[in-house]
Order: sequence, then structure tokens, then C-alpha cells
Amino acid sequence: MGNVNTLDNLLQIETQAAALVNDAQAEADRRIHESETKNHTAYEECFRAKVQKLETLLKEEKEKTKKRYQDELDDYRKKISTVDADYERFSVLLNEYLAEGTGRNNA
Repeated sequence: MGNVNTLDNLLQIETQAAALVNDAQAEADRRIHESETKNHTAYEECFRAKVQKLETLLKEEKEKTKKRYQDELDDYRKKISTVDADYERFSVLLNEYLAEGTGRNNA
């Protein structure tokens, strides 16, 4: 009977060891999941903050570009509004150009 008691003892110890391993695995899985959730949340917060910063910078840059474009356009309009048109000279140049295109003045 001593052998039977020894085997029963060994089976009880093995059962306890298996339960300890299962508990340890469950605790490890819980900690891993908790860590992953925490890291994912931190990543999302960081990502959102960077996206918001970049969107703000983009908006500011678009406004600067829009203003610079409008300023350049206004300057151009001022410049061309002060230029006197020389219709007579333009007509002469246009006639010369058209005559060259038809081959009349080509030598």
C-alpha cells in the first residue's frame, strides 16, 4: 500500500503544480493585456496630439500662403494698372509677327 499512497501523493502534487502553472499563465496573460491596453492608449493620445499639431501648422501655412498670394496678386494688378498701353506699337508688332507667319517678309 505504500506505493499507492506515494503515487496518490505524486498525483496530488502534479495537480497542484498544474494549477499553479495555470494560475501563473492567467496572471501573465492579464498583465500582458493590461500593458498592451495601456500602451495602445498612450500611443493613441500621442498620435492624436501630433496630428492636431500638424493640422494646426498646415492651417497656419495655408493662411500665410493665401495672404502671400493675395499680396502678390494685388501688387501685380497695381503694376499693370499703371502701365500705359501703347496700342500703336502693339499693332505694328502684331502686324510684323503675322506677316512673318504668312511668309510675306521672309527672304
